[in-house]
Amino acid sequence: MKQKRSFSPSKTVFAVVALVFMVVTSARAELLIRITEGADSAIPVAVVPFAENGNMPAGDKLSSIVQSDLTMSGEFRPLPPEKMLSLPSQRSDVHFRDWKMLGQRYVLVGQLTRKGDRVQARYELFDVNREQRVLGETATAPASNMRSLAHHVSDKVYEAITGVQGVFSTKLAYVTLDRVNGKARYRLQVSDIDGKRAGIRLESQEPIMSPAWSPDGKKLAYVSFETGKPIIYVHELRTGERTEVADFPGLNSAPAWSADGQSLLMTLSKDGNAEVYKMDLGSRKTTRLTNHWAIDTEATWDSSGDGVFFTSDRSGGPQVYYMSKPGAEPRRVTFGSRYNARPRPDNQGKYVYYVHQRDRAFHIARTNLETEEETVLTRTESDESPSVSPNGRMLIYATKRDGDSVLTVVAADGGAAYSLPAAQGDVRDPAWGPVAR
Repeated sequence: MKQKRSFSPSKTVFAVVALVFMVVTSARAELLIRITEGADSAIPVAVVPFAENGNMPAGDKLSSIVQSDLTMSGEFRPLPPEKMLSLPSQRSDVHFRDWKMLGQRYVLVGQLTRKGDRVQARYELFDVNREQRVLGETATAPASNMRSLAHHVSDKVYEAITGVQGVFSTKLAYVTLDRVNGKARYRLQVSDIDGKRAGIRLESQEPIMSPAWSPDGKKLAYVSFETGKPIIYVHELRTGERTEVADFPGLNSAPAWSADGQSLLMTLSKDGNAEVYKMDLGSRKTTRLTNHWAIDTEATWDSSGDGVFFTSDRSGGPQVYYMSKPGAEPRRVTFGSRYNARPRPDNQGKYVYYVHQRDRAFHIARTNLETEEETVLTRTESDESPSVSPNGRMLIYATKRDGDSVLTVVAADGGAAYSLPAAQGDVRDPAWGPVAR
C-alpha cells in the first residue's frame, strides 16, 4: 500500500508555497537596469543615432534603446556615439575604413520619419569587414509606441548577426512586494524585458506567486492566496478577466502550460500527498502523472511537449527527475549536490536549468541532457526561480544584491549579466514570456 505523507511547507524548502519576501517600505512599478558583467567575446557593433525627419516623440531615442538591447544580450559591445568619427544615416555616407579603424564588426544606420501619428524607420546593417549590407528594412509603428519599434529593430539586428531569433520584443512577468501602513501589498506585474513599461495586473494583500505564460502570450496562470488558501487562476491580460481553475482541498500550485495552451501541469495534494497532475482546461478533468510517497512538484514540459521534468525528494532531498511520457518511470537527472530544484528546460532539448545548492549557497546551474555534464552559471548566493528566454540564449532568475532582491539576466553560458532591481523594494518570481504570435 502506498504510504501517504502530508504536505508541510514549513518542512519542505523546495515547495512552491515557501516564498519569502523582504519587508520594505515602498516600491516602484518600473524596474531599473544595471549592466553588471560583460562578455569578453562580445561583438563590436556601432549603432549610429538615426537621422530624424519631423517631430519625434519625447523619451529615449530609438537608437539608444537598440544599443541597450544589444548590450543586455551580452553578445554585443556597442560603440558609444561620442567615439564615432561620423554619423551616417544611409549607405552612401558609410565609410568602412573609419569603422574598421574603430574596430567595429557591424554598423547600423537609419532614418526616422514622422508621418502623422506614425513613425517610419528605414535602417540598414552592414558587415564592416566585407563591406556588405546584411540587413535592410522599413518598419512603422504608432508614434506612441516607439519602444516597440526599437525592440523590433533590435530583434532583426540580433537575428541577422547570430542567426537566432531575437527576444527583445518579449515580456517579463514578476511579483513585487510593498508595505503600506504595515500591510503587505503584492503586485503581479508585466514589463518589457528591460523593465520598462511595467504595468500592474493584480494587487493583493496576500501572496501571489508562480506566474506562467500561455504559449500565445495572452494569458498568465498563477497562484494567489487572496482567499487565505492557494488557488490557481488563469488571467486574460487584454481584458483583465480571471478564471479560477484549481481550488481543491490542500495545495494548488506550480502551474505550467502545455505547448498548445489547452492544459496546465500543476501540483495538487487533494488526494493526500503533493503530486503532479495535468488539467485539461476545457473539461477541467485532472490526470495524475506521479504516484509516490515523496513530494513531487514544480513540473514543466520538455521541449518536445511529451516528457515532463519535475522536482521530487524521493531520493532523500530535492532533485530533478524526468518522465519521457506521462506514466513512464521517472529518471533522476541531477546528482551534483543534495539540493537541485525548480527545473526549466530550454526550447532545444539540450539543457535543463535549475536551482542548485553548493557550499550552503543557492546558484543557478544547468545539466547537458546528452552528456549529463553539470555547469554552475551564477556567482550570486541566494538564487531562485530560473526562467529561460524563448531563444534559449538568456536566463532570468531572482537573487539578492547588496541586500536587495533583484532580477538578474545572464547569458545561458553564464558569460554576461545585467540586473533589474526595483527602485525600492522586493521583486521575485520572474517568468519570461513567449515570442508574440
